[in-house]
Amino acid sequence: MNAIALLGRRVIERIRGIGVASIMLLQILCSMPTWLGVKLFLYQMYRVGFLSLLIIAVSGLFIGLVLGLQGYSILVNVGSESMLGTMVSLTLLRELAPVVAALLFAGRAGSALTAEIGLMKATEQLSSMEMIGVDPLKRIVSPRLWAGIVSLPMLSVIFAAIGIMGGKLVGVDFLGVDEGSFWSGMQSTVRFYEDIFQGTLIKSFVFAIVCTWIAVYQGYACEPTSEGIATSTTRTVVYSSLCVLGFDFVLTAVMFGGV
Repeated sequence: MNAIALLGRRVIERIRGIGVASIMLLQILCSMPTWLGVKLFLYQMYRVGFLSLLIIAVSGLFIGLVLGLQGYSILVNVGSESMLGTMVSLTLLRELAPVVAALLFAGRAGSALTAEIGLMKATEQLSSMEMIGVDPLKRIVSPRLWAGIVSLPMLSVIFAAIGIMGGKLVGVDFLGVDEGSFWSGMQSTVRFYEDIFQGTLIKSFVFAIVCTWIAVYQGYACEPTSEGIATSTTRTVVYSSLCVLGFDFVLTAVMFGGV
């Protein structure tokens, strides 16, 4: 009975946490932006988006290089190395760019958001704001949430573009694939709505909401101790990674699987 009671308590706590996080998200989405909120949003865009650009660019380049090498070694065996541009572009636009960018975003920006908000809670800065009539959700959480939602789709597009250039660098410049066939194959097969809009932008937008939502909630609801902040930061990375992979399967099945 004790084991059953413990299991039930944990399930109820998880459901309660999802409910609290959903209410917090609705409060943020329904709040009206102010001029101060715009200034804070732009500052968080710099911290969350621009400071994540380097790791996104470097990772996209190396993944594009690997795709070029692996794709050429596979396609050359069947005499289809001219389709290298198609393979690299579709793989990046539909899957790797939004997924890998979201995982990197969760590890770099998401953990930082959780630790920052958790530290504010541990040092009673959030409580002090409430005492002087300032809503912490609007002042602290909302700019960070919107910055993450806007930043990740742009980072995913940059990731895909740099990855395609990396695949071109290996396939065309190093391995000798015809440059005309590389670009013409890509132009003839890549569709804006299906591959770029759905595959990259819609996926990355969903991942941005999930990752940033988890990050700000874990920081806002963490225990105000050093151990609590560390635990919430770990949960942010783990939960965000699992949600990204799970939602990727669902979105792929809906968009490209005929479901």
